[in-house]
Amino acid sequence: MMQPYLNPNSSEWRSLTKRPTATYKSLEPLVTSVFDSVKKQGDQSIIDYTAQFDGIRQDDFKVKTDEFEKANAAVPEGLKKAIQNAKANIASFHKAQLSDTIKVTTQPGVECWQEKKPIEIIGLYIPGGSAPLFSTILMLAVPAQIAGCKEIVLCSPPSKDGTLPDVVLYTAQLCGVKDVYKVGGIQAIAAMALGTESIPKVHKIFGPGNQYVTVAKQCATRHHVAIDMPAGPSELLVAADGTANPNFIAADLLSQAEHGKDSQVLFVTTHKPLLEEVARAMETQLRELPRKEIAAAALKNSKALYFKDDSTAIEFINAYGPEHYIVCVQNEDLYLDNVINAGSVFVGNYTPESAGDYASGTNHTLPTNGYSKQYSGVNLDSFRKAITFQKITKEGIQALGETIEIMASAEGLEAHKNAVSIRLKTLKDEI
Repeated sequence: MMQPYLNPNSSEWRSLTKRPTATYKSLEPLVTSVFDSVKKQGDQSIIDYTAQFDGIRQDDFKVKTDEFEKANAAVPEGLKKAIQNAKANIASFHKAQLSDTIKVTTQPGVECWQEKKPIEIIGLYIPGGSAPLFSTILMLAVPAQIAGCKEIVLCSPPSKDGTLPDVVLYTAQLCGVKDVYKVGGIQAIAAMALGTESIPKVHKIFGPGNQYVTVAKQCATRHHVAIDMPAGPSELLVAADGTANPNFIAADLLSQAEHGKDSQVLFVTTHKPLLEEVARAMETQLRELPRKEIAAAALKNSKALYFKDDSTAIEFINAYGPEHYIVCVQNEDLYLDNVINAGSVFVGNYTPESAGDYASGTNHTLPTNGYSKQYSGVNLDSFRKAITFQKITKEGIQALGETIEIMASAEGLEAHKNAVSIRLKTLKDEI
């Protein structure tokens, strides 16, 4: 179970906010060698590495029309309706993030504006294994479509029989993703970063993955490809007082702990009896979980903390900067008004983190490992670029010109100054 801490001193916070993140330095030689191989041999390298890492050799890894049709027929209607409901909510929330062109006259004759344009080609990585994350397709493909991205490439690791889960293919098709490839791991990221005969080179890569994928995404940035954000194991922090339900808290903590053995959950409370109440509830619920071994391992990385007052608890929470943050307290406004570092916040006893993972509408691709201090979660603007424009009239350059000349001269950039001066002289000669 989680280790309890009673009113820890701020001098201990640095160690208490540390994540159980492994060092990835040892993986870099392997990742680099895969990238080098894909760069030189293209598809053949993908074929060979898929055989080596996934145990399946296939010369053609693009999903065909009949595979989509078979998947559509195989997915139960109840699951289809659930996915469609989630898609509608995610679309609704992300459509609301569309913004108009911003246009400002900064001074007479000087007009500046900003327009947002879609990133043309994006790559989505969808992990496979024991829990294929088809929900991540919704979280990434839906805003990409709304943003207007022209091309979406999706890679996901094949099973031993060379297929992808029916629900993955159904969700991809529902979201309008046609270019789906049965490729996983380092080689999938390398293919999207470099391009092969079959898989297009993309401009930005999105999606979670294991430690190999994490290092591969970092490597991709060396090849003029952007990534959504630095990745790390999933995490959750629950803040609660005496008004919270210990069974709800236990369920939320375990829901995140079952993600992986390197996940981390923290429980922060200002009501000391809750420490024991939540611990008992977790013991009871853990016994019934199919993934109890994974959750139990994650709990070894996790902590339960009691603070004597709200202000100290809030200060600690911001020092941690959780990926997911559940707030179950009587004085909600105090906690919400003082959120500084968090990926996504879930408010009240009836707002489980699972809602954001699947269907409420917010995005579940969020900064982990303390990166909420400088990164946002994925949103509509993650799929767009902001381009600025300006237009200056004759009157505008005459009014602004001297300012530019003085500043350019002060920096010793005479050509910059001359670009203005020559225009001002031409206008003066016209008079």
